[in-house]
Amino acid sequence: MNLQPPSPFPNQRPPEQVAFHRTELGLILGLYGRMVAAGEWRDYGISNLRDVAVFSIFRRTAEQPLYRIEKRPRLRLKQGMYAVIGMDGQILKRGHDLKAVLRVLERKLIRVVE
Repeated sequence: MNLQPPSPFPNQRPPEQVAFHRTELGLILGLYGRMVAAGEWRDYGISNLRDVAVFSIFRRTAEQPLYRIEKRPRLRLKQGMYAVIGMDGQILKRGHDLKAVLRVLERKLIRVVE
C-alpha cells in the first residue's frame, strides 16, 4: 500500500536553473580580478535561480552589492540577455554581447596618471 500522496504533476521535470557558462564566467572573473587588484572590489556572490543568473559584486562583504551582472535568457530575443545593474537598481548597460556589456564597468579602471 502506497502511503505517499500522488504528485500533482508526475510528468513535469523540476525547474531548471539559469547559470553562467564557463566562457561567460571567464570574462566576468577576468574583470573582477583586475578590479580587485586595483583595490575597488573585495567580494562576490553567484546566484543561479530559475529565471536569472546573478553575479553580485561587493566592496565589502557585509554590504549590498555595488553591481549585479545578470543573465536572463528570456530576454535574448528582445533587449539582450545580459545586463549590468547598479546599486540603486538602475540598468547601466544591457545587450546581447557580454563583453560589450561589461565595458561599462571597465571604464572604472581607467584613471588619470600624474
